[in-house]
Amino acid sequence: MIRFGLCCIFKEQPIKFRRTTATYLSKSSDREQKQRLSEICLINAENLLKALEFCHRNRIGGFRINSQILPLKTHPDVGYDILDLPGSDDIVQAFKACGEFSLKNDIRTTFHPDQFIILSSPNPDVVKRSIADLEYQAQVAQWVNADVINIHAGGVYGDKPSAVQRLVHTIETLSDPVRQRLTLENDDRSYSPRDLLPMCREMNIPLVYDVHHHRCLSDDLSIEEATERCLSTWNREPLFHISSPRDGWNASDTRKHHDFIDINDLPPLWLSMDITVEVEAKAKEVAIRKLMADLNMI
Repeated sequence: MIRFGLCCIFKEQPIKFRRTTATYLSKSSDREQKQRLSEICLINAENLLKALEFCHRNRIGGFRINSQILPLKTHPDVGYDILDLPGSDDIVQAFKACGEFSLKNDIRTTFHPDQFIILSSPNPDVVKRSIADLEYQAQVAQWVNADVINIHAGGVYGDKPSAVQRLVHTIETLSDPVRQRLTLENDDRSYSPRDLLPMCREMNIPLVYDVHHHRCLSDDLSIEEATERCLSTWNREPLFHISSPRDGWNASDTRKHHDFIDINDLPPLWLSMDITVEVEAKAKEVAIRKLMADLNMI
């Protein structure tokens, strides 16, 4: 049966994940920086458990973990190894407790790295930094039992075949912890499901089907066809995305997300499938509660 996933943060619940900036940290000594980062990382682990507990109480079946759950982890100036932080064992154990809770209560956890993670970039430095970020997220994913690290294919750079070739080459160099969790998602500007499906099949990479993106950047596949073909790329429970356009489908820009989900935007065939659907709506847990009510699921 379909289950819905909450993305990263809350609208009303007093559960917040802490962040900091390199500028702020640079004003302190190395020792003070590491102490501050340690405190934030532990707080974020504790709040992740609270987030998962909320999901369990409210029958929300998935939670997307914020990419900065360990803030500035790979920053060139203030980045760190978790083992170098004071209290690192407590931090890791707190995250592992999240993994134990999610496993026991069947709450799926995922990652969706920030948009600057681009494996197809022609700039080697961008690719290097992107890989470093994926490695960090795979490390946390192992602690919390997350099975997805989802990325976009990136830009076209005036030559889509060459960009795809670079993407394939970079994926082939990734470590096993990253590769076994890596998924690709169709986007709303450059890569439709038709563009990505051949590569996903060839490389055994699951395709996260974003139906809103597909409506914005259509191809010759219907929603039903795209759904079935994307399903076939998965060797575990498929993960899809749903959102609604902020100003409706007749607006000049249909890419921006609405606070809530129009149930007419949810493909009917999804409702009978064993899939996770992450709800990309501005109202977060409030939007999921409304969607489930609209579907008579609560």
